[in-house]
Amino acid sequence: MTWSTIQPFILPALVFIAMLAGWVGLVIPIYPGLTIIWLTALIYAIIDGFTFPAWLFLVLITILMIAGNLADNFFISAKARQSGASWLSIAIGYMVGIIGTLVFPLVGGLLGSILGVLAVEFLRKKDWKIAWVTTRAMAFGFGWTILVRIALGAIMILLWFGWILIK
Repeated sequence: MTWSTIQPFILPALVFIAMLAGWVGLVIPIYPGLTIIWLTALIYAIIDGFTFPAWLFLVLITILMIAGNLADNFFISAKARQSGASWLSIAIGYMVGIIGTLVFPLVGGLLGSILGVLAVEFLRKKDWKIAWVTTRAMAFGFGWTILVRIALGAIMILLWFGWILIK
C-alpha cells in the first residue's frame, strides 16, 4: 500500500472519529456532542470544498444540530414546568448541573441538575413528595433529551456518510 492509496481515507477517518466522539458524549447532559458533530462536518466541508451536494448536506446537518440543541431546553424545562417547577428551580438546577459536570464529569451534570431542582423545590414547597414529583419529571425530560440527541446525532453522521459516498 502506498501513501497515495491511503491518503484519501485519512480525512474521512479523522472526521468519523471526531463525530463518533461527539455522538458518544451525547449521554452527558451538557456535553455539546451535536455541535461537535456539526463543527466536524463544517471543517470537512471547508477542507473538501462547498460544492453541490456538500452544502446541501451541511444545511441538513445544521438544521438537525439546531433542533437537537433546542430539544435540550424544551424537553427538560417543559417536563419540569408541567409538574410545577419554578423557573428559579430550573435555572439553579442547570447551574448546579454545570458545576457537577466540572467536578464529576460523567454523572455530575445529571445528578447536580436533579439534586439542584429537588433542593429548591423542597425549599419552596416544604414537602419532599411534591419536590420529588417535580424532580422526577425533570429527570424524565433528561431521558427524552438524551434519546432525541442520540437519534439526531446518528442521523447527522449518516447524512455525512451519504455526503462522502455521493461526492
